[in-house]
Amino acid sequence: MIDHEKFGAWSFIAGVVIVILASLLSIEAGLLTGVLILLGLVVGLLNVEDKDTTHFLVAVIALAAAGNANLDTVPLVGAQLQNILKNIGIFVAPAAVIVALKAVYEMASGK
Repeated sequence: MIDHEKFGAWSFIAGVVIVILASLLSIEAGLLTGVLILLGLVVGLLNVEDKDTTHFLVAVIALAAAGNANLDTVPLVGAQLQNILKNIGIFVAPAAVIVALKAVYEMASGK
């Protein structure tokens, strides 16, 4: 039997590791994007509990804002930081959509 908590946790860890490695190695989109989206969906479905919804969505907004910063101008590490934030956005966006939809459902259903 699959332990959903462990699977979700490992999906999150895998996503973060892939984001960092792909960003530092300058691996471009393609399959990487698909893998990050899939892992993000898993994280959104399995990792974020109702009590964590607000904190998670605020964190995603903060990451999105940071991803819009022009970090390319930072000497030596700016391009890598920009790539990391771009790939984190690809990873957490699907999770945010799932979590937001779950929250809207909870509110609409009166639970």
